[in-house]
Amino acid sequence: MSRDINNKFWDEELETLPREELEKRQLADLKEIVKFAYENAPYYKRSFDEAGVKPEDIKTLKDIQKFPFINKKTQRDTQGVGSFLGELAAVPEEDVVFISTSSGSTGVPTMSPFTKKDFDEFQDTESRWFWQIGMRPNDRYVHALNFSLYVGGPDVIGAQNLGALCIWGGTLPSERLLFVLKTYKPTVIWTSPSYAWQLGEKALKSGIDPKKDLNIKKIIVAGELGGSIDATRKAIEDIWGAEVYDFYGLSDIFGACAAMCEAKDGLHIAENHILVETIDIHTGEILEPGQVGELVFTTLRKHARPLIRFRTGDIGRIDNTKCSCGRTHGRIHILGRKDDMFIVSAVNVFPSDIEAVIREQDGITGEYLIRIFERDFTNKYAVEIEKNTDNPKTDEEVAAEVSAALKARIGVKPARVVVHPDGGLDTRSEHKSKRVIDERNLEYVI
Repeated sequence: MSRDINNKFWDEELETLPREELEKRQLADLKEIVKFAYENAPYYKRSFDEAGVKPEDIKTLKDIQKFPFINKKTQRDTQGVGSFLGELAAVPEEDVVFISTSSGSTGVPTMSPFTKKDFDEFQDTESRWFWQIGMRPNDRYVHALNFSLYVGGPDVIGAQNLGALCIWGGTLPSERLLFVLKTYKPTVIWTSPSYAWQLGEKALKSGIDPKKDLNIKKIIVAGELGGSIDATRKAIEDIWGAEVYDFYGLSDIFGACAAMCEAKDGLHIAENHILVETIDIHTGEILEPGQVGELVFTTLRKHARPLIRFRTGDIGRIDNTKCSCGRTHGRIHILGRKDDMFIVSAVNVFPSDIEAVIREQDGITGEYLIRIFERDFTNKYAVEIEKNTDNPKTDEEVAAEVSAALKARIGVKPARVVVHPDGGLDTRSEHKSKRVIDERNLEYVI
């Protein structure tokens, strides 16, 4: 199928469906997938029966609220039980053509299986996101993501299907990746936000000006929140002279489930594949669209391992109003991970709040580390930063400025701000950066 490169949509009919028609399609798919899961996945048969619900109970989209939640623990507990794929799988192993795994950063790595149809639809969605940010067949694309079992690795196929010239970069050392960028002059790259910023800094320090010496026009970032933080996105754009777009994916579903458009007002989620709910993190109560809570996803078309009411652990909101770009699929706004949120003086604090402040401050590198600890049976936090080598201010002056900025933005000041010289923090990584260290001994329930 040939596409008009001047058309802003990959699939205009799908992307601009009136809300009523989109929800009609969602309901048809929801009825089918809930029935399929019940009849083919041992876990769903057991859990639905225990909850006293049947697939026939789905009459409207809201009826999904009658069904029980699952989460990462459900995946870990059922993985390998009864079969290699486990009790959540709804197809035999011979129907599965690909599996990815999670990083296991919060527990045992979990598998995500795909049938051929699942995988093809996954890559068509990736093509849609690439097209949405302006990638076209005449682009050269470097896929600088980890291919080692992770679900983001195969996303490069979506760019190939679009027709772009693709370079499977993977996790090359910085020096080698800069060589690739300088030699092959790619126009688009995808990596993590922290690494996009660090790579630009390394280029400058090695005598390469990303704006003048390289040809990157668009940078896709994912895996961390930075791409949806205005200050971080601007910092990356200022170094590269390129447009930055945030993508969001889950190993539990597929590579990028949501992506920014040119409006950069949240990330359009593939609502033809995912039904989104928002719930109160304490009570599980259903919240209205626009309210902030934990995002719950139900896969509508993935048959290898359907996810019915999967609690993502991500805190955010969904906006179902039509975007200025013309797309009607809802936009999610992610604030952070439930596991990362901490409370100081009755204020909910996300690391993304702190990052937004740090990236806006002059005279510091933008690198940071957060330490959470307890004092007198209450939560406290400290922030470590790096001062630019040409910053004439004392460490005490820099610390005071950052502390005041954090107090003004977040509402609670840090217990301390520690100032290091440029390069003094061990936070730079060619993958995801580790920026939060929890030193608490007490257990806190969020």
